[in-house]
Amino acid sequence: MSGPQCCENPPVLSPSCGAGSVAEIGGLKAYFTGPPDSKLVILLVSDILGYEAPNLRKLADKVAAAGFYVVVPDFFHGDPFVPETKTLPVWIKYHGPDKGFEDVKPIIAALRSKGINSIGAAGFCWGAKVVVELAKVGDIQAAVLLHPSFTTVDDIKEIKAPISILGAETDHVSPPELVKQFEEVLATKPEIKSFVKIFPGVAHGWAVRYKVDDEEAVKRAEEAQQNMMDWFIEYVK
Repeated sequence: MSGPQCCENPPVLSPSCGAGSVAEIGGLKAYFTGPPDSKLVILLVSDILGYEAPNLRKLADKVAAAGFYVVVPDFFHGDPFVPETKTLPVWIKYHGPDKGFEDVKPIIAALRSKGINSIGAAGFCWGAKVVVELAKVGDIQAAVLLHPSFTTVDDIKEIKAPISILGAETDHVSPPELVKQFEEVLATKPEIKSFVKIFPGVAHGWAVRYKVDDEEAVKRAEEAQQNMMDWFIEYVK
């Protein structure tokens, strides 16, 4: 995740955007949206720019409209990456995905204690590594990685849940060659349902960091988002 692609097109964060509300779960603040009595939960794990990104919240509301209860935690404890004020190597020291994985465990436990028996998780860039760790320990029923960072071939070898990996044609973080390696590993694991797709003509971050006034960018993001939704509809039951 060393390249500037992780920091391109930073959104203007807004704590008030979205149809849902912010509350606490497992010791973290989170954005909640959708029917709270649903037994089907989708966890969205943000990129380094945080859980207040308007496009991410808009996506959470869209997933909620399909009948899921959606939880978008603030894994950065109010300190998302702000390109103008921080350098990535310094920020990541305090906010590595390994810490995110530790922070997500109490959230999963809290959901399970409410009787939730089916959880899907999608991770964007930084968040993909947190989701892949959940999929390795069997804590979720389905995983989606969108323009992943930090994820390795060894991670993919340990996957225990149905997984969809959506990559970009132009991605210095997880280039198509690496995503194809992921696909090759998954092909040796027929017991794990998988779907791998490389989107042409897009760059790292396209699924949530598009400009809303760019019609083509919106269209491509929506295609990836629909692929994600289809995966959850199929496997989170």
